[in-house]
Amino acid sequence: MAQVQRIGIVGGTGYAGAELLRLLSAHPHAQVVAVTSRGDAGTAVADAYPQLRGVVDLDFVAPSAANLGDCDIVFFATPHAAAMHDVPALLEDGKRIIDLSADFRLRDAGEWAAWYGVEHVCPELIERAVYGMPELNRERIRGADLVAAPGCYPTAVVLGFKPLIDAGLVDADSLIADAKTGVSGAGKSLKPGFLFAEMQESFKAYGVAGHRHLPEIRQSLGGLAGRDVGLTFVPHLVPMIRGIHATLYARLDQPGASDAETLQALYEQAYAAEPFVDVLPAGATPETRHVRGGNMCRMAVHRPGAGDTVVVLSVIDNLIKGAAGQAVQCFNLMIGVDESCALARPGALP
Repeated sequence: MAQVQRIGIVGGTGYAGAELLRLLSAHPHAQVVAVTSRGDAGTAVADAYPQLRGVVDLDFVAPSAANLGDCDIVFFATPHAAAMHDVPALLEDGKRIIDLSADFRLRDAGEWAAWYGVEHVCPELIERAVYGMPELNRERIRGADLVAAPGCYPTAVVLGFKPLIDAGLVDADSLIADAKTGVSGAGKSLKPGFLFAEMQESFKAYGVAGHRHLPEIRQSLGGLAGRDVGLTFVPHLVPMIRGIHATLYARLDQPGASDAETLQALYEQAYAAEPFVDVLPAGATPETRHVRGGNMCRMAVHRPGAGDTVVVLSVIDNLIKGAAGQAVQCFNLMIGVDESCALARPGALP
């Protein structure tokens, strides 16, 4: 039986950090021993998150090597460009790291710097990091000491396209991802565009000229295709709290070889053994509310009008399968327990 792992969470006051606390507090192989926050050090975790009252009996502490010294595994739920400053010393001290930020996702340090606006301080660790999408890298995650948890949009988009690209059925030069997210994806940022009065009863695209998740999605899809892919990715903000809906378009290379029944069978077979990908029956349309609070990616594949375009609908909870839940899924693989431990629960309705 796996030993109980002593857990540290760096950046525990954000939404992803709070979800990590909620999930790990019910994990039989995890004991959270340190939760850090620069602004809330000395404050009880339960005061910041009353839903954890009686569940997490810890105070936030300042982020420091000393405060994380008793940890076996450290989760980073920090803004981008923060974790990379602390990870080298923690690895040197024998800690295993799961980073929910983008600091170790991209393989090219120069490209990372171009998208995130600062130079990477430890580019030598990028190759060491394993991209934490179990459906792509399950065996590598098991032995990793540094895991880069994927972004929310990349999770929904890559899982949605994966069977088509693996099978070589579509033109990988003309992929389109039209994705929508709830406002929690922006964290707790107090920006005018995220105020209730600004976003309620409204719907808008953003990052059309280029979003930080674009190179991450291209990198993963390119790895599946064995070459660079062409992808148009347009994210949108919708007036809901959590959830991502990705509508994906791909053009069939040989339309006559892939009818709707063949595509349905392809997706069902591709994900038959995956605990957190659910392919819906033919003709179904997944909804974000059907995955709220759970670690499931639900999807459906369509071929409208028997034409040459495949449409895949892929939905996740951006804070769970798109962040904290997927990180816990990686944690389970890393410590050798059932992948679904502390995650095998349905979403919440309404």
